[in-house]
Amino acid sequence: MAFRSPFPLVYTDDVERMARFYTDELGFAVAFRFPDDPALPMEFVQLALDGGGLGLGRPTDPAHGGPVAAASDPATFELCVRTDDVDAAVSRLRAAGAPVLREPQDMPWNERMAYVADPDGHPIMLYAPVGDGGN
Repeated sequence: MAFRSPFPLVYTDDVERMARFYTDELGFAVAFRFPDDPALPMEFVQLALDGGGLGLGRPTDPAHGGPVAAASDPATFELCVRTDDVDAAVSRLRAAGAPVLREPQDMPWNERMAYVADPDGHPIMLYAPVGDGGN
């Protein structure tokens, strides 16, 4: 199992405003957005720049933020890391003592996703595209 493509996920109440800033002012390109219909409000966007990435999402999104924080306060940051097999990664990290904040599950945007916590309690999202070894 390999881990790759880490990116920070920054929380904002206005994903579209932040995405415009990063694309228009800093030259990021939209790599992925959810929902993919541009007529619908953006809930999440992954931006790319020179091999790096940045995610922008709402802190109240039930798939991110508050519900996965290890502490009682909502998370203000999470690290997102792609893996070949989310279930195997969670099993390995659980065995190593990492708290599992959310068990693996398939999401409506065709990713399998889970959360663990680092030693300080920061959430780490593990994900894989469904059909790409994610189950």
